[in-house]
Amino acid sequence: MFLTVILLLMNIIARYIHSQLTISTALISFVLVGILWLFVSVKALESILNKGMTIQLFATLTLLQVPNLLPQILPFAAFIAVLYIYSRLNSDREIAVLRSAGISPLELSKPAIVLGLWVTAIVYSLTIFGAPFTYKKFRNLQWDVRYSVANIIIKEGTFNSFSKGITVYVRERGDEKELKGLLVHDARNPLKPITYHADSGTLVENVNSAKVVLLKGSSILIDKKNPQVNRTIFFDKHVLSLSEIADKPVLRYREPRERSIYELFDLKVSDIGNPKDFGKFKVEMHSRLSQPLATLAFCLIALVSLLSGDFSREGQLKRIIFATVCFICLTAFNLTFINLCAKHPSLIPVLYSSNCLSILICSIILVTGHGTKLFPFLKKRKGHN
Repeated sequence: MFLTVILLLMNIIARYIHSQLTISTALISFVLVGILWLFVSVKALESILNKGMTIQLFATLTLLQVPNLLPQILPFAAFIAVLYIYSRLNSDREIAVLRSAGISPLELSKPAIVLGLWVTAIVYSLTIFGAPFTYKKFRNLQWDVRYSVANIIIKEGTFNSFSKGITVYVRERGDEKELKGLLVHDARNPLKPITYHADSGTLVENVNSAKVVLLKGSSILIDKKNPQVNRTIFFDKHVLSLSEIADKPVLRYREPRERSIYELFDLKVSDIGNPKDFGKFKVEMHSRLSQPLATLAFCLIALVSLLSGDFSREGQLKRIIFATVCFICLTAFNLTFINLCAKHPSLIPVLYSSNCLSILICSIILVTGHGTKLFPFLKKRKGHN
């Protein structure tokens, strides 16, 4: 009967701690995503103000970057949540009461371990599938916007130089395709430059070509070899091809982040433009497979710091500082070796060993309870409760 009551109590406590951890992780992640999304949005505001990008396109571009932010945010959010919830439980004497009831540190740590495993799985799904897919869509959309004539000739009141010899000026833009006060100077043939003036124009663009229909204007042709043939032609309607105005490259270079894990696994040196970048592609693959493990390592670091040794509210600050220093050191170590491995692929196993070793050491400490032997400052000083 007593054993049944204890098991029931442990289940209730585990569900309570797990719910607190989950809510805290979700809230912290939401706040951090909002802050970073705000920074991304501010950078993209220039495209709305100067290039006339629609709100819908702006929102799509910025939202597509969220899955790339989450793999960096979620581990940090889980670490903060574990540190905060267990620190609060310790301050409120709840952990001391539970320990007095015979519940071991390992049992107390199970909700955080479950959280760490769940978040690790989410980060894996993002780094392997979600982030590359959305980043590829972001880059494709960004590419189309950058080389779309519809998005180029909308910087009003400015002489815009695009491909060599092309200068475009638009006084103002009417609706989505209407241009007013239009001037186009075409000097691609330096011996016979042509300048077009028009009261208004309509932009027409499809997949393979772009053109502007000039209305009520004139064209001035200057022949530098034969000035006597210079002429001005007035027109009511003139179609001007602008297909080459953006100098759109035939192929787009695909970054390592937008390639699938399967593509990176089978990648050969001949598959990329610059053989010197081969290391970056290989490190990208191993980074996606190794770095999510840091999520579980961060959760275990917080647990070891707060559940090892004797319990005292006075020692909370030291424990939190210790956990924070370990978190910063492990993060810095991982980031440093990601950069080093791009130049020295032989160091790639270190990406896995750093996180796995952290998980192993923390697990041993939690199971054996020898935290005070490894970290003496976690031991409660005499004379303090």
